[in-house]
Amino acid sequence: MSFASFSVQSAHGRRFLGLMRALGSLRVPSQCAICRAWPAQRICTGCVARFAQPRARCLRCALPVPAGVHTCGACLRTPPLLDACYAAVDYGYPWAGVIADFKFRGDPGWAAALAGLLRATPGAEPALDAADRVLPVPLARARLRERGFNQAALLAQQLAAHKTDKHLLLRLRDTQAQSSLPRHARLRNLQGAFAVEPLRAAGLAGQRVVLIDDVLTTGATLDAAAQALRTAGAAHITALVLARTPAAR
Repeated sequence: MSFASFSVQSAHGRRFLGLMRALGSLRVPSQCAICRAWPAQRICTGCVARFAQPRARCLRCALPVPAGVHTCGACLRTPPLLDACYAAVDYGYPWAGVIADFKFRGDPGWAAALAGLLRATPGAEPALDAADRVLPVPLARARLRERGFNQAALLAQQLAAHKTDKHLLLRLRDTQAQSSLPRHARLRNLQGAFAVEPLRAAGLAGQRVVLIDDVLTTGATLDAAAQALRTAGAAHITALVLARTPAAR
């Protein structure tokens, strides 16, 4: 089958072309961060085709599932507070390094390319179109001062600037770094960590919200944020994340 035929006839092909259009709008050439091809965008077309192929995922938590399965067993047993969740890629090579560059090595220039990857994820565009508000998951103050930017906020601005509200969902307190904790400790760590701005909470009643974050591991952070939004009356909550970590074995 030719590339043109693949592009027209398959969902994978349509996603690939959509992502290429998104990345092609970034006019500043550079060396591809993955294969080091030059000149290229930050992620070249070959690396997108190789490392960003869509896969079947649980519609509630974005874990990989067999083709034809819509909801994983864990979400059937204990439904999350999210109505839907979409992830662009698995958290692993090469995306773990790319996200580390973005977050921890002070390179906010990654936001546009990664937002293009996220926008091309099946389900993401309709969720953004239907949303009343797009809310980045807020960082703790200490981490925001250290990093200088909130990576989720930069992604949200790239995805839907006119719907993005960086000040509606609040982080009330700093918490221990989640990466070192198991799920039960993460849930306890985040109890009461988020709230909706009280003077504006009434405006959330009945609205559709999209939460933006970079990495989904256990879902504890998104659950805690979703709980605050549900309390304020949000009717539907979708999460869009760049990367989904594998399930714990």
